[in-house]
Order: sequence, then C-alpha cells, then structure tokens
Amino acid sequence: MSQNSSPSLKRELGVVGAVALGLGSIVGAGVFVSTGIAAGVAGPAVIISVAIAACVAVCNGLNSAQLAASHPVSGGAYEYGYKYLTPWLGFTAGWMFLVAKSASAATAALGFAGYLLNLLGISDRTYLVPTALAAVVLLTLIVLGGVRRSKIVNITIVSITLLSLIFFIVAGLPVVVSTEFENFTPFVADTSNPVASVLQATALMFVAYTGYGRIATLGEEVKEPRKTIPKAIIITLAITMLLYIGVVVVGIGTVGAETLGAVTSAQVAPLEIAARSINIPGSGLILAVGAVTATLGVLLNLVLGLSRVLLAMGRRQDMPKFVSKMNSSRTTPYIAVLIMGTAIACLVLIGDVRTTWSFSAFSVLIYYAITDLSALQIPDEQRLYPKWIAWIGLSACLFLAFWVEQRVWLVGIGLIVAGLIWKTVIRKLVMSSSMK
Repeated sequence: MSQNSSPSLKRELGVVGAVALGLGSIVGAGVFVSTGIAAGVAGPAVIISVAIAACVAVCNGLNSAQLAASHPVSGGAYEYGYKYLTPWLGFTAGWMFLVAKSASAATAALGFAGYLLNLLGISDRTYLVPTALAAVVLLTLIVLGGVRRSKIVNITIVSITLLSLIFFIVAGLPVVVSTEFENFTPFVADTSNPVASVLQATALMFVAYTGYGRIATLGEEVKEPRKTIPKAIIITLAITMLLYIGVVVVGIGTVGAETLGAVTSAQVAPLEIAARSINIPGSGLILAVGAVTATLGVLLNLVLGLSRVLLAMGRRQDMPKFVSKMNSSRTTPYIAVLIMGTAIACLVLIGDVRTTWSFSAFSVLIYYAITDLSALQIPDEQRLYPKWIAWIGLSACLFLAFWVEQRVWLVGIGLIVAGLIWKTVIRKLVMSSSMK
C-alpha cells in the first residue's frame, strides 16, 4: 500500500479535545520550578514575563502548526531544518533539542526529589541528588522495558496536576487579598537593570510553555485542522498563561518574591513553601502530590522522546549508527535510551535547578528559532498564516536566548560549535567507510 493510499486517522478531535491534549503536554514540571526561578530574577514583574512568554509561544505554536501541515513527519525542527534550510541547521536543531530537553529532564528529576523529600518530611538536602538520580535510573529502566505512558496514566497525571494548581490558586487568593497585595511593592525587582531582569525571566518562562508542538502535529486527527489547530493553540496558551499568572500571584502574594525565588540546590520546591503559608490543612500535601506526579510524568516522557530523537539522528548518521540499534522485539532503541538516561543523570549531578533550567531555556529558544526560520521558507501558496508571525517568532527567540546568564549562553554556543564539529567528523568517517 502506498503512502497516499494508506488509511488516515479518524478526524474526531474538536477544539475542546485538542485544548485538553495541549494542556496535558504543557502544564507539567515547569510551573512547579520555573515560576520560582523567574520570580527570583524579576520579582513581582514576573507577571509581565509570563504574559510576554505566552505571546512568543503563540507565534511559535502557529509556526509549528504551519510546518506540520506542510511537512507532516515526526522529528520537529530537526526534520524541518533538513527540508527547508540546510543539513547543518537541521542537525543543530536536533542537537539543541537533545541538549534542551536533557536539561529539562534533569530539572524535572531535581524538582521531583525536592517535592518528594518535603512530602516525606526529610529536611536533609544531601538526599536531593541521590533521590533525583534514583528517579532517572528507575524511569530509564522502565523505558528500556518498552513501557510507554498510557492515555489513562496521562489523564490521571494531568488531572492531579491541574487540580493541585487550581486548589493552590483558589485557596491562596483570599490570603493575598487580605494582605492588600503588600508583597507586590516594589513591583519591579530592585536591580541595576529591571528591564534585563524581566527579559531574562521571560526566557526562563518560555520553556514552561513548550509542549504546544503536540497540538501542531494533530493535523490528521482534528476536524477542520486549518481552523481548529490555531484556535486550539491560542486557547491552550491563553489558559496556561492565566494559570501561570494565578500561580505567580498567589506565590508572591503569600510569601513574597524573594522567598518564592529562593530556588537553590538546597530548596527546589518553591510552591510548596507558599502552599504551607495558606494555613489550610493539607495545602502543602496537595501541592506536593501534584508536583511529584507532574515531574515524574515529564521525566518519563522526556526519556522516551529524547531516545527517539537520538534514534532518528543515528539513522540519518548524524550520530554514530549504533545508537539506532533496537532490542530483539524491536520496541526500544536500547542504546539511545541508555545514552540519554546517562546524560540526564550527569546533568542531575550539577544539583542546581537554576543552572539546568537556564541551560534548557537557551537551547530551546535556539531550537524554536530554527523552527521559525524554517516556517519562513514555506511557499506563499502553501502558507496558512501570515509570514510576519514567523518573523516575530524568530526575532523573539533569538533576542530572548541571549538574556539568560552569560555563562549559560556561552556554554550553549560552545556546544553548538562542538556539535557541528562532531557532525563534520561523523560525515567524513561515513564517507571514507562508504568508499572502501
């Protein structure tokens, strides 16, 4: 059966269904960690950062939808770069995806460990990294066994996460109102460059919105995809923005930006501190349970996703071919899983969620900049959305990428160069072996 004659998936998803899937992909570990980190950078003005990051995410989401409609293959910007740009930019997108999401996975593991230890009443932070490493090892073994997260498990995790966050907002708002919003003055962080603080926080918050690509790939499953997908992306990101703003308002309003932002290697559970201050029995427990399920779910998803991208790069020989080896039942790329599990574990050893999340922010912004650049190459007759949306997304991603800490983006650039050198070496080795 040819590709054109292969049966299509049933178009049964409307806007509501697509929004539900989008929320499940976006609302996860990021909100439980990144809101605290960003609040520590920008103070109460992080509310502005949350809104700006949502607008940038909308542009990127529409560009992803445009590309998914024009070139419906798995692989995201890695494949788009090869199709519409150059193999070098395609490789860079894939490489940055591996870097960004490995850092996100390490952040999720550390976040899980922080909330779990608080949940168990363990105050000794020397257990933080070992607990995070144990989670990485366990989930890597689960993925090696060929176990995928089922839809029922996904729905359960998303429901627990959303309910815990909604409880946090609803229970905390009266407390914030009773303080007459005194923790919001001064509104702008007391730094030498408050604008830079807001922009840095925007870059950090952008990562918390990524996941909208899941909606962009639904073209074959939704009713009237040209109308449904952009509408679902905008609605999903608007709901997420309101949810994040609610979380930030309650977090800062109850304990202050300085306390909420005190996310260090010794404290990676900022929202639970705010939840405990609400003085409703079980508040901290409810929030911690939601955080634990969300971070574990994200970690499992990332181990799965990263191993599959590494598999694709191995098949294209952008990585050594042996990484594409499958197990005997051909259900799991076991070498790719082990490599990505090891990489995540190494990043966990940093033990600092600020560093891992900032590193993820730079890498993912470069990744989406390549996505936006690819969207600009689509012929006008195939274009679903105006070209200016791609220009805004590209400009915003490149601009924000360099507002993270200088040491982070310098290392990021170094890794891009190292990756391109690696590709050159691999390419020469492949060419020399084929000539023999």
